[in-house]
Amino acid sequence: MRHDMKTIRLIYPQWQGGDIARWIPEIDDKDFAARGYALGARLLDWLVPAGDTETYTVPVATGPAPRVVADGVLDRDIIARQTRAALDILGVASPDRIVTLGGECSTSVAPFTYLADRYDGDLAVVWIDAHPDITLPGDAYTGYHAMAVTACMGMGDRQITGILPARIDPSHIMYVGLRDWERDEIRLRHRRYGIPFATPEAMRTDSREVTDWLKTCGASRVAIHLDLDVLEPGEIIAAVGIIDGGMTMAEVSRTINDIANEKELVALTVAEHMPRTAMRMQMLLGSLPLIGR
Repeated sequence: MRHDMKTIRLIYPQWQGGDIARWIPEIDDKDFAARGYALGARLLDWLVPAGDTETYTVPVATGPAPRVVADGVLDRDIIARQTRAALDILGVASPDRIVTLGGECSTSVAPFTYLADRYDGDLAVVWIDAHPDITLPGDAYTGYHAMAVTACMGMGDRQITGILPARIDPSHIMYVGLRDWERDEIRLRHRRYGIPFATPEAMRTDSREVTDWLKTCGASRVAIHLDLDVLEPGEIIAAVGIIDGGMTMAEVSRTINDIANEKELVALTVAEHMPRTAMRMQMLLGSLPLIGR
């Protein structure tokens, strides 16, 4: 890895891409639950040592406001503004490598398409996730975080995709840890796109499925998206999704390190951190005299 390359740390507490409050029953205040990704990003910022890396924070609206579906995308106009803000930061900082701490899954869209443009398409994407994230506007689910991969490919709402600096071809994308297709039309759409995938079972003993693909994908650089719902909930619950049969923490660590040893790693996103216990503690503390008033 070259040491003269500029790496930045992008704190991206975007929560508006998710419509997830129903899946967090332990939080009674659904507006508060919906914003859990914002707290998750701030905690990741605290958990991950920054060192001397320049750090930037994408401004994200967190105040109470009606949630509006526009052209099949929940909170579309807010997401478009925040995407532009992220791209403005990247344009000024001009990084060669980006560590993104989110926020929901769509926080990879701006940095990955920025890097695809910077490297003139010489970028592979490994999307480590329990879900394929290829929903489109007009589907039953309107959360933009489930549209993150299609947005990277330039598909979806034009208010958002129209400001992205590049498109990533599906031939340069691979899923790792995929185990929940969500709906039949998503499985059919995936077949049309032809994006290869490795299940958690395929990653138990080694990373060869993904490293072999990287050898043949035609790109010399790689961006990794890590959705924490890929993790096995019997070991740790760190996300909204709680689906048995996930990857262990050791398997995820080994896979990402093997990818970085195979290709030049220029981006790593950690996304979908939903700190359920911290959220409950935050609600408790906010209810106390002197503290909460």
